[in-house]
Amino acid sequence: MSQSATPISAQTLARLEATIAERAAADPHSSYVAKLNAKGLPKIAQKLGEEATEAVIAALVEDKAALVGEAADLIFHLMVLLGNKGIPFAEVLAELDRREGVSGIAEKASRPAD
Repeated sequence: MSQSATPISAQTLARLEATIAERAAADPHSSYVAKLNAKGLPKIAQKLGEEATEAVIAALVEDKAALVGEAADLIFHLMVLLGNKGIPFAEVLAELDRREGVSGIAEKASRPAD
C-alpha cells in the first residue's frame, strides 16, 4: 500500500464516523442511521449480522464487485453499532495496532478462557 493510501482511508473512516454520529440524532424518517438507532441495539446487531452473512456469500460466489459492496455495508453497519455503543473507531484501530506483529494463534491463546 502506498503512503498516500493510508491517510485517505483514515479520512474516509473519520468522515463516515462523523456522519453516522450526526445522523444518529436526526429524524428517523429522514435518516437510515437514525431509524436503526431508534429501533435499538438488537436491530443494529441484526443488520450487522445480515451484512456479514451477505459478505460471506459474495466471497463464496467469487464476485469481486459484490464482495466490495458487501464489505462496505459491513463496515458501515459495524460503525453504526460502535457509535450506538459509544465506542470510537479509534479504539478498534488501537486494538489492531496492539495486535500488530502478534500471531493470531498467540493472540487468541492470551485471552482469558471462558
